[in-house]
Amino acid sequence: MMLAQSSDAAFWLMLAALPIALWVVLSDLRSMRIPNAAVLALIAVYALVGLATLPLPAWGWGWAHFAVVLVIGFVLSLTGGFGAGDAKFAAAMAPFVALGDARLFLVLLATVALAGFVTHRLARRVALVRAQTPDWESWERAEFPMGLALGPALIFYLALASIYGS
Repeated sequence: MMLAQSSDAAFWLMLAALPIALWVVLSDLRSMRIPNAAVLALIAVYALVGLATLPLPAWGWGWAHFAVVLVIGFVLSLTGGFGAGDAKFAAAMAPFVALGDARLFLVLLATVALAGFVTHRLARRVALVRAQTPDWESWERAEFPMGLALGPALIFYLALASIYGS
C-alpha cells in the first residue's frame, strides 16, 4: 500500500473535511442532493489547510487533480452516469488524493460504495429506521445517494494516510 500523503497533512485535512463529509452524507440521504456550499467548503479546506500543511508542489498538483476529475465528472453527468452534485463533490475531493494513491483510492471508493449500497438498501427495508427518518428522499428513489460513498471514502483515505502516510 502506497500512501504518498504526508501523515501530518492528512490528519489535519481529515479533521477539517470530516464535518463536510458528514454533511454530504446526510444531505444526500435526506434530499438526494449534495449542496454546492458543501463542495465550496471542501475546496476551501483544501485551499487553506492544504496550503498550510502540504509541500507547495504537491498542493499545486492537487488543483490539477481537481480540474481533471471535474471534466470527467461533467462528462459522466451529461451522460446520466453520475449526478451533477456527485461530480462536483468528487472533483472537490480529488486534490486530497495523492496521484500515487489513485488506484488505492478507487479500490477504497468501490468498497465503500458497495458497502454503502448494501447498507442503504437493507436499512430502507427496516420499519424502525424508516420511522426515524420518514422524510428521507433516498428511501423512495431508485438511485443510490452517492454522497453516502464519496464522503466516507475521503475520510477513510485520509485516516489511512494519517496513520500509514509518509
